Amino acid sequence: MTSNDNTVARTLHDVGLATWFGGSLMGATGVNGAAAAVEDPTQRLRVANTGWARWTPLNLAGIAAHLAGGAVLTGANKSRLAGQQGVAAASGVKTALTVAALGTTAPDQVTRAQRQLTMLQWVIPALTGALLVINARMGEQQRPTQVTKGLVRRLVPGR
Repeated sequence: MTSNDNTVARTLHDVGLATWFGGSLMGATGVNGAAAAVEDPTQRLRVANTGWARWTPLNLAGIAAHLAGGAVLTGANKSRLAGQQGVAAASGVKTALTVAALGTTAPDQVTRAQRQLTMLQWVIPALTGALLVINARMGEQQRPTQVTKGLVRRLVPGR
């Protein structure tokens, strides 16, 4: 690895997002589903809360890793953001999705604590899944042919 190699940042970014997405999806289906199967209704909340409480520190670590890796990658790609057509737009969508996922992650913790499991539990996997899709798009934008096309389109409008 060289000084301009972003392997560690990409790893933090991608593994963090995978943790956030996978954990929220498993929680909505596995933890909440298991709690719903508990015969004693008074124990359902206890089971769900215990599962989510055990997961929360790992989830927070995944989110922090994703954000830290993303910050490094944004800095490393600032010239592409400014120069390659489509990169800034994709980055804007990604930022909006990240902010929305962060915003729904925090209320979701409150929602569980207030014993009001709602559709919000499905919003987090949907938003983080959308982040995975935009990451794939942004990865494609780094192909040399895409970089060249993006730079030419930025320099020669209408092309």
